[in-house]
Amino acid sequence: MAHYQVDEMEYAADDNEVAGVEDDMYFRERVFGDSDTDEDDDDEYDPLENRITDTTAAEARKGKDIQSIPWESLSITRETYRQTRLEQYKNYENIPQSGEGSEKDCKRTDKGGMYYDFWQNTRSVKSTILHFQLRNLVWSTSKHDVYLVSHYSIVHWSSLSCKRSEVLNVSGHVAPCEKHPGSLLEGFTQTQISTLAVRDKLLIAGGFHGELICKYLDRPGVSFCSRTTYDDNAITNAVDIYDHPSGAVHFMASNNDCGVRDFDMERFQLSKYFSFPWPVNHTSLSPDAKLIVIVGDNPEGMLVDSQTGKTITPLCGHLDYSFASAWNPDGRMFATGNQDKTCRVWDVRNLSKSVAVLKGNLGAIRSIRFTSDGRFMATAEPADFVHVYDAKNGFEKEQEIDFFGEISGVSFSPDTESLFIGVWDRTYGSLLQYNRRRNYMYLDSL
Repeated sequence: MAHYQVDEMEYAADDNEVAGVEDDMYFRERVFGDSDTDEDDDDEYDPLENRITDTTAAEARKGKDIQSIPWESLSITRETYRQTRLEQYKNYENIPQSGEGSEKDCKRTDKGGMYYDFWQNTRSVKSTILHFQLRNLVWSTSKHDVYLVSHYSIVHWSSLSCKRSEVLNVSGHVAPCEKHPGSLLEGFTQTQISTLAVRDKLLIAGGFHGELICKYLDRPGVSFCSRTTYDDNAITNAVDIYDHPSGAVHFMASNNDCGVRDFDMERFQLSKYFSFPWPVNHTSLSPDAKLIVIVGDNPEGMLVDSQTGKTITPLCGHLDYSFASAWNPDGRMFATGNQDKTCRVWDVRNLSKSVAVLKGNLGAIRSIRFTSDGRFMATAEPADFVHVYDAKNGFEKEQEIDFFGEISGVSFSPDTESLFIGVWDRTYGSLLQYNRRRNYMYLDSL
């Protein structure tokens, strides 16, 4: 992963927000999605902010924009602005022209799929992004419960009660209230959260300086704090929570110091450490816990043995650096997402080449999720587009979810019923919820 620099974040916040595409896009003295204000200005009174409301499924069916963007009051249509975004959005590449070079391998998909229906756009929760390449900041634990990063807070949103609550605030001093060997009892101050993972009752936040903060949602305070490394370029790029074959809960952390670390949360101890030739941006463990997909600052990924860390086979085909990976629950297929604008799907029975190459519209594939039944796979671009593929039928068909704003993360609920999408934009930042389409939508009709 590119070492964090201020100009890279300015690129993410300014060039690619829903802003500044045309000079005539001013609406009531406020630029559409303006991002030139400081973070603290979000709390100031903003006339436009107070006119933007949540959007329900019923309102969307009547023609209301799902993000409450007042197209009828703007001097540009949605269709024209979409075309402008497609033409002007800057995809970040570490290897120039990788996006163009990958096009020849891409599979054509039918975009007529309808698997998840829009349910609600909630502006009460606004997810934020601190590093433009890391987009794993939204996690759902049930069809009504979702956790996300908002500035220096991790917040919980209940779509059932429509209530927002703060779970963890890292703007000040955070220290563990439990004593475990190896835990940093002094804790951390002003942690910049780079990545997040929540599963069942366990929440793990990773930071820009190798911080790991572990909290059980049903316990007060923080249970465990650790700094994975004191390397200058120590950012925690991703964390993955899983059930170890022993029955204990583990998590795996991917770091920019080229290391992958496995922690046993029963004992709060580091159980394995593997080092690789390049910074590791994301890892995914197979359902049987025997194999790990490793992707990072190298066009080639690798499949490694989870016990030894030894490479089983390289994964060849991508043209740039990868930042996302995920296993299908069937244990046979997995996917990798790359800055060459593609998601590649692999079959462990034949890894000589990927079985499908799926193309994004605007930019890198920065997040990938499978539903727990293996039926669908969602891929998120940096902004504007989430693709939901029919994984059971060879990725031939997809649903393209189209909106405006940078994407902080995507997450299916464990029961597959909900899909949550975090949208980061100064004016239109929100949380989108889609519900799985069923033949019986009696609650909706009521």
